[in-house]
Amino acid sequence: MMRRVVRQSKFRHVFGQAVRNDQCYDDIRVSRVTWDSSFCAVNPKFVAIIIDASGGGAFIVLPLQKTGRIDKAYPTVCGHTGPVLDIDWCPHNDQVIASGSEDCTVMVWQIPENGLETPLSEPVVVLEGHSKRVGIVSWHPTARNVLLSAGCDNQIIIWNVGTGEAVINLEDMHPDVIFSVSWSRNGSLLCTACKDKKVRVIDPRKQKIVAEKDKAHEGARPMRAIFLADGNIFTTGFSRMSERQLALWKTDSMDEPICVQEMDSSNGVLLPFYDPDTNIVYLCGKGDSSIRYFEITDEAPFVHYLNTFSTKEPQRGMGYMPKRGLDVNKCEIARFYKLHERKCEPIIMTVPRKVQVLREFKSLRDRVILQDRRIARLEEQVAKVAL
Repeated sequence: MMRRVVRQSKFRHVFGQAVRNDQCYDDIRVSRVTWDSSFCAVNPKFVAIIIDASGGGAFIVLPLQKTGRIDKAYPTVCGHTGPVLDIDWCPHNDQVIASGSEDCTVMVWQIPENGLETPLSEPVVVLEGHSKRVGIVSWHPTARNVLLSAGCDNQIIIWNVGTGEAVINLEDMHPDVIFSVSWSRNGSLLCTACKDKKVRVIDPRKQKIVAEKDKAHEGARPMRAIFLADGNIFTTGFSRMSERQLALWKTDSMDEPICVQEMDSSNGVLLPFYDPDTNIVYLCGKGDSSIRYFEITDEAPFVHYLNTFSTKEPQRGMGYMPKRGLDVNKCEIARFYKLHERKCEPIIMTVPRKVQVLREFKSLRDRVILQDRRIARLEEQVAKVAL
């Protein structure tokens, strides 16, 4: 009989750990808007969270070190006249954040270096061009001052934030609501998931669709699509039987997926977060109480399940820290900011050192040996009683 060989991976033992209560952000009224965005954006200086606000839309910006209970009177960013649906930090400037709202506008804000001391209601620039609510904002990964926005008017606009003008307008490519937009690693291509069940790869400069796949996932519920470092596309969605799926696609031949995996029958939309350095995808389901993570390799089945981090509380949203904000000296490879109903809880993903794994193994082995001895003693006592 052949012995099963366990697949070799540096990340097989990655584990998640929630921080202590005093390191969480408490008493925050997280937004109740029914929109499938992450409601949270993080960078090495600040954590921004979309909150419930009367008379318009607002989000709160906290310095990372300002943990504990947040005062109800803490200043907010409150320039929108409708609920805020999405926020995104600029990758080139840790004090600049963009927000999209139900009031059909995109606003760009400059946050003071030490955080807000008074409410901020004057944006640096207001970008007007959408006729319906703006549900997605995303900064260009490599070019400064380039911002993408996607609205429920089914169009994508790429803005020059410096001048406040629309540079590219992709109007007639999507017949229905756009669920997600992702830049490629160098920002030359876009990948979109739409309500018409199509995944499209778009060259924004040529303003044409390079590749598309109809019914990437057959279910009617929202899909997500993201670019990977090698140019492939990772998607999450639902099957015809409403089971959650993940799939991997090649951009140059999207007729058949590289692989498709069924996950479970929960109805929460899966938000994918990708780490190009480790090639790990983290899936956080809205309303789930877990984070699943998978390693993507060139070997079948290509998407390898690693582990699941679970807690008791379901998540309302999730923020993902960029790699430059992690403590790599503690072997930290990812950090999430999980939104509860009135709280934000950081979760740290760590690769244990070899010494830690050996120590845990020896501890477990010693416990098993001790348990075996106890069982042997009990069996002896039962035998004596029987006689």
